[in-house]
Amino acid sequence: MMRLLRLLLLLCVCGFAQASGQPIERDPATLQLASVSALAVDLGSGDILFRRHSDWQLPIASITKLMTALVILDADQSLDERLTIVEREHEISKNAYSRMRIGSQLSRRSLLRIMLMSSENLAAYVLSVHYPGGRDAFLLAMNEKARQLGMMDTRFSDASGLSPENVSTARDLAALVRAAHAHQEIREYSTTASYSARFSAPSYTLPYGNTNALISSGSWDIRLSKTGYLVEAGRCLVLVTAVDGMDVAMVLLDSFGTRSPLGDAARIRRWLATGDGGTVAAPALEYQQRRIGVVQQAGAGN
Repeated sequence: MMRLLRLLLLLCVCGFAQASGQPIERDPATLQLASVSALAVDLGSGDILFRRHSDWQLPIASITKLMTALVILDADQSLDERLTIVEREHEISKNAYSRMRIGSQLSRRSLLRIMLMSSENLAAYVLSVHYPGGRDAFLLAMNEKARQLGMMDTRFSDASGLSPENVSTARDLAALVRAAHAHQEIREYSTTASYSARFSAPSYTLPYGNTNALISSGSWDIRLSKTGYLVEAGRCLVLVTAVDGMDVAMVLLDSFGTRSPLGDAARIRRWLATGDGGTVAAPALEYQQRRIGVVQQAGAGN
């Protein structure tokens, strides 16, 4: 109860400051986050609103799929073309399960949608092998696109993000988010709350949901979203949301627990709006400090 009263008092004080034209004081040192690396950028002005270890090169898991979507859209292939679901050439041990039936067909548009909203890994693979020149050409295009966007600390070795060799920095990913946000299809597909994909040959339907629980929250205005997870990458999240009239891109890499990056996004939003840095649960902080130590020992955090 006392904590609630203090929060209400803080909101009232901040509301008075805004109403009286006084700027909100935001001390970056007070912002408590669970993520190892974080960045918040005003997409309109390009101003960096917050950063912490934003130049550390880390595995990015399924955040990769934003680049996969960009390369597909750049190729200008028909989104209505129905593609055959094929098996991976090489077996993988992690996150390999898919409900899609091998040999059935789904439109490129629907594959893009379920890849972005529900992080369907086989969908990303299918999109890459149906690219002109096949999967090898697709990977070359991904890395070339990264160079074009100035993402010099980024490397891709697969289209889905299942490889821990897909690495980037929060700074580089902010450039990727900006480029992805310019595409209406990526904005729409990545923020779809639920979707039923209709396959043919044979005919069947599969329901999909968004991996970002904030999409269904009435208190958020999210305009782009992508989650990611690997053991090596931890929990990752990128999104674009409205905060005080700004389109704010947030990049959050390597945190503990499914809801940790969601909590970080909420803490950044509250800090931007009120200056309140919030608190983080002890297990999440312990994980963060352990991972920071690993990164520094490996030399990636220098």
